Amino acid sequence: MAQPQQSRQPRPAGPVTQSTSGPLIRWARFAAANPWKVVGGWAVGLALLVGIMSAWGGEFADSFMIPDTESQDAIDFLQERFPSQAGDTAQVVFQSDAGVADPAVQARIDGFLAQAATLPEVVGVSSPYTGGGVSQDGMVAYATVQYAVGASDVATDSVDALTGLIDSSDGGGLRIEAGGQVITNTEMSVPGESELIGIAAAVLILLLTFRSVVAMGLPIITALVGLVVGFILTAISAAFLDMATLTTAFTTMIGLGVGIDYALFVVTRFREGRGAGLSVQRAVVQAVDTAGRAVMFAGTIVMIALLGLFAVGIPFVANLGVAGALVVFSSVLVAVGLMPALLSLLGTSIDRWTLPVGKQVPIDRTIGSRLTRTVQKRPVAWLGGALAITLLLAAPILDVQLGSSDSGNNPEEFRSRRAYDLLAEGFGPGFNGPLVVTVEQPGGLDQATLDGLSAAIAGTDGVVFTSPAQPNEAGDTAVLQVIPSTSPQDAETETLISNLREDVIPAALGDSMAQAYVGGSTATFVDLGAKISERLPIFILVVIGLSVVVLMAVFRSVLIPLKAALLNLLSFGAAYGVLVAVFQWGWGQDFLGIARTGPIESFLPMMLFAILFGLSMDYEVFLVSRIREAYLEDGNTHAALPHGIGATGRVIMAAGGIMVSVFLAFFLDDGRVIKEFGLGLATAIFVDVAIVRFIMVPATMELLGKWNWWFPAWLDRIIPKLDIEGGHMSPESAPAMAPRVPQVTAPVGAEAD
Repeated sequence: MAQPQQSRQPRPAGPVTQSTSGPLIRWARFAAANPWKVVGGWAVGLALLVGIMSAWGGEFADSFMIPDTESQDAIDFLQERFPSQAGDTAQVVFQSDAGVADPAVQARIDGFLAQAATLPEVVGVSSPYTGGGVSQDGMVAYATVQYAVGASDVATDSVDALTGLIDSSDGGGLRIEAGGQVITNTEMSVPGESELIGIAAAVLILLLTFRSVVAMGLPIITALVGLVVGFILTAISAAFLDMATLTTAFTTMIGLGVGIDYALFVVTRFREGRGAGLSVQRAVVQAVDTAGRAVMFAGTIVMIALLGLFAVGIPFVANLGVAGALVVFSSVLVAVGLMPALLSLLGTSIDRWTLPVGKQVPIDRTIGSRLTRTVQKRPVAWLGGALAITLLLAAPILDVQLGSSDSGNNPEEFRSRRAYDLLAEGFGPGFNGPLVVTVEQPGGLDQATLDGLSAAIAGTDGVVFTSPAQPNEAGDTAVLQVIPSTSPQDAETETLISNLREDVIPAALGDSMAQAYVGGSTATFVDLGAKISERLPIFILVVIGLSVVVLMAVFRSVLIPLKAALLNLLSFGAAYGVLVAVFQWGWGQDFLGIARTGPIESFLPMMLFAILFGLSMDYEVFLVSRIREAYLEDGNTHAALPHGIGATGRVIMAAGGIMVSVFLAFFLDDGRVIKEFGLGLATAIFVDVAIVRFIMVPATMELLGKWNWWFPAWLDRIIPKLDIEGGHMSPESAPAMAPRVPQVTAPVGAEAD
């Protein structure tokens, strides 16, 4: 391959000599010299945050508002003109082999409903015998328990009172189950189990990496501090933003992963400095000025990607991005703000309680270095094989079905799942996802128009039931309930919604002034998927474009940022493909504990891309910065690759292993959405570390040669320079920054030969 005309020459070998000042350097020196002041300041700050959260913190609640959609218009009219129905409900389902019309069974059901009407916060109870709530075979019936407030505002004691009444009334030939938003809101997994499993895996990996109990414990402790700070900031934000109930699990997953990883990089660089003969304070400053600087940069990329979710225009998706960005910000803040003080306090004790495993080896004999040299011998073959595996994993994307999970995807241990199945058995699969058609006309609705609309909807293919129009007191708005013949997750239901909106309803209303909106939970998630599909390409292009420009500013290269973006897309595609195969196709369903197959959550692709693209950039920054550091010594890319990957390989493997373990631990969660996040993130990080970083990166960089560092002069003038490699060291740091020689050893904790 022809080599480019270099617009700039490689930097001469030898230690970097730059200014010894700067905010980050000054902070590192202060923290190293005054560790107890820093720790005390953090303790006071944390106490203040706890006080603010206690006084003004908000509540987590599900609010799927989707502006500028028909389903949102239907919700707004319902809340404005039917205030009695503004609260959420619980559906109580009855089943009896003797038939629910049996006098003895009916007496028991009537007695149950009479008691339910007296429960706290209940404002109304409908009877199945007067509201058409009995199945055609007479075996199943349902009643609606109406609450005055939304599900997230119903007191736990009130829900417990209802479930306690159900448990005491169930049996003796009458089966009673309960579903609805009020019930499902209480079926969230108890926090703790997944977190403990993830932390336990991280402890094991850190022990094998550092071979020291003290060094292992430091990233765990600081990650937990960052997680606590991030959660407090999120809880405070919940007072101003609608934070979904899955926010806690989501932020915990992200916070543990990035918190441990960021701390791992800083601790590793500190121990490397100590191994090179630096004093404790000098090693602290070097760690902050190199790894800490890279952590700040990488964390900023993650936060930019997450905050980019505002471009979607869907509040709850954007707010999840805010929560994720806050916990990443907290992890970065701890890594560069608290970690220097803790490292200074530990000093030489960082390597106490060392385990007798592994041995220190030269960089050129590490696994990363040896694997890189193997790839360099046949880069085309290795790249082709890695690309084939990645594309094979991504192939199921071609059959993806976006939608939303519901109670039918819950484990059978959940009340809501059992109630869902009974309702589907008695009333058909579409009963669990009714459509709500809201009709409004200024000055009052015409009954003939309502009757015509109801008849037209009832006669539409795919509709099994249409309720009579229920007008409000003012007579200007009415509501019709429509039961599809297919389940909420069926593609035919989406087709029905489109048919009603575009053809049936406009034809039925004709020239009248009335307007109708198709809403309900099923229509809401259809609109959500459509809006995300519309905005996703723009979001991806913006995030990739911004990241490429930032990486250009760091590495002074055109092809390295473009290569990073392309390879990150491959990791994302592989993860997404695995999700389709497992959750939609059902591969390994029983073994993996997937209750029921179904569509992939419509908002998941955008969330996964934002997180994965940012996290993948972490490894790109840490890996390529060390390769570039070696390249700048003598301008030899072929030699720089095994040295840079050999110096960082074990740390990147450990960091990736920690993230994969943490994310897979959350796959054990009962909630389908958290399972999808856990498996998707774990798969992407595994592919990114095992295939992209250790095969595709060295193969492509070997093939490109000096083209890796091609940077036209006109771009060099336009793109600002960002320094994430540090090097603001005094002469005392020279041993650590000396030119590369073959027998330089890897950082403490390098792999055994």
